[in-house]
Amino acid sequence: MDDQVNITYITIDGYVEVHKYRYLYFVIMFTAYTLIICSNSTIVCLIWINQNLHEPMYIFIAALLINSLLYSTAFYPKLLFDVLSEKQIISYSACVFQWFAYYSLDCSEFLLLSAMSYDRYVSICKPLQYPTIMKKRTVYILLVLSWLVPVCQLAVPAVLNANVKLCNFNFKGIICNSTVNKLHCVSSRAMTIYGLIVFSNAVVLPVLFILFTYTKIFIISHQSCREVRRKAAQTCLPHLIILINFSCLTGYDVLLLRLETEFPQTVRLIMTLQKISYHPLFNPIIYGLKMKEIYKHLKRLFCKIV
Repeated sequence: MDDQVNITYITIDGYVEVHKYRYLYFVIMFTAYTLIICSNSTIVCLIWINQNLHEPMYIFIAALLINSLLYSTAFYPKLLFDVLSEKQIISYSACVFQWFAYYSLDCSEFLLLSAMSYDRYVSICKPLQYPTIMKKRTVYILLVLSWLVPVCQLAVPAVLNANVKLCNFNFKGIICNSTVNKLHCVSSRAMTIYGLIVFSNAVVLPVLFILFTYTKIFIISHQSCREVRRKAAQTCLPHLIILINFSCLTGYDVLLLRLETEFPQTVRLIMTLQKISYHPLFNPIIYGLKMKEIYKHLKRLFCKIV
């Protein structure tokens, strides 16, 4: 479709006059994007290079950080281009593609976190069976499914939305997320039900599975020796922090933005910036500082650079 959707940039002071502060916004966004690429890529490369990090837990961490790289790359180039443009516009087809990338990678993150929780569950609760269960083949299957399942599920609404008639051509936001549905003339009840099914499959069920596995881990570690408790805390705490942070951001985006209530511009801006800037930077910081083996290699790398 050739329809154009006006993207209005939102700040805490109201709608931004982009031409007035464009270079400042560009520098801030470019810096954030550069930090996201460097921080995530550094840890991925460390895991790739060091043989002692070629374990399922670290492979899943690398996959999660790659997911953050793909997530940021889907939005930042367009945002940087918009900041330097006189008028911020995006074709409706590109907006649908952004929507598709946004939610498919979101769902992949939850599935990757659930795969990581399963790995920790087997490692702590069934240590003798761990080499048999978590083979390389199993790890690769979980990785492929984590990316493939959301793509297949969200391809259906993306294709259908590409041909929907538009009645509103003004999109309030900096990226095309769930509020893109407000551009449509008529909301489809069937698509709403399908969206809830996808949300349940890709978000609710993985979160419940993660909570179940960590509950079992907590029970087993509480009944075990101090060394087991230390190992459980050291490896599971970063995953739980990432899960809680990402679940809060996703819950706001998926549920609250679908309500008819108009949220303050400050809230919209803060939550959107957290999703596209804070969270992709939060992952490598947490895993880089909290995972002992990764931190050791990072420290060694920085010492060589200095």
